[in-house]
Amino acid sequence: MFYHSQNLISPIVSDEPDPSAANALQEGLGGQFGEMRTMMQYLFQSFNFRGKATPYMDLIQGVGVEEISHVELITKTISQLLDGSPRYQGDKYETPSKGGGVALEMAKAQQNPHHYIVGAQAALPVDAAGNPWSGSYVHNHGNLVLDLMDNLVVEATGRIQKCRIYQMSSNKTLRATVAFLIVRDEAHQAAFAKALETLGVDWGKVLPVPKFDSSQFPEVKRLLDLGLHREQYTFRMDGSLMEKIFSGPSPFNDGTELTTMKEPSESYPIPEAPERPEEFAPGLDEEMQALADAFTEFKESGGKVKKNVGIKPGKKTDETKSNKKK
Repeated sequence: MFYHSQNLISPIVSDEPDPSAANALQEGLGGQFGEMRTMMQYLFQSFNFRGKATPYMDLIQGVGVEEISHVELITKTISQLLDGSPRYQGDKYETPSKGGGVALEMAKAQQNPHHYIVGAQAALPVDAAGNPWSGSYVHNHGNLVLDLMDNLVVEATGRIQKCRIYQMSSNKTLRATVAFLIVRDEAHQAAFAKALETLGVDWGKVLPVPKFDSSQFPEVKRLLDLGLHREQYTFRMDGSLMEKIFSGPSPFNDGTELTTMKEPSESYPIPEAPERPEEFAPGLDEEMQALADAFTEFKESGGKVKKNVGIKPGKKTDETKSNKKK
């Protein structure tokens, strides 16, 4: 079973909309080495795990559950980079093109117009080229050492790709999220490298991880200084044996120690996505909005029924018209 908390694992920093940055970040979501791939790969490996080497299963699954929160974070970030571009200034309930204007004209010039045609200014399960995410990206060999090595490759490749995405835009919304993911990718590299070490695998010779100083990025350095790259979370309510592996000196031999925690020490509010009349989302009907508002009032009032729900003052329903004729 899984439980969900309506909070984000990292805050989304506000900045101006940037559709091009949003499209670049799609690679980090639905690309071959993106968050959807790591989420599904680690979860399938844990669900299909054989034998009684429970600490390794707990490690793989703990990282996999964290990846669910990364998918949530990156989709919210992409949506925020898209949302408000363009900003529709008309009345909520009028047809956006009323008066001869073209509310979404700029969408034609974007790298991925599907963000506006299919997604209503929101994230999609695709890569930066618009290719749909594929389950064929997921590797679950059934051999523990091979799975761990594959996971190490995925994290190392994903980390270097996110560093490239970071360099593509100065947008604060993009950089804050990507910086967090760079740091957590390093933590996951450490997790899988440490697991391989406990199995006697000299992973550093077999599979050297790309070496570069990501602390050159200010947002990344702040998180590294907080030690987020040496923490891993179990997200378990019934106990975990992950600490048997993820503890002690870092496998990167940098003098740091690995720490297993139940969950991150902080979480952050999910930004509310505003309505987008130009995308006809969530709708342009006044009466449906009135019904939704009345339902909210009903719940907040403890179940007290409000008369004439959803009927505008002075507006006759079909039933009242029928009664009048009689």
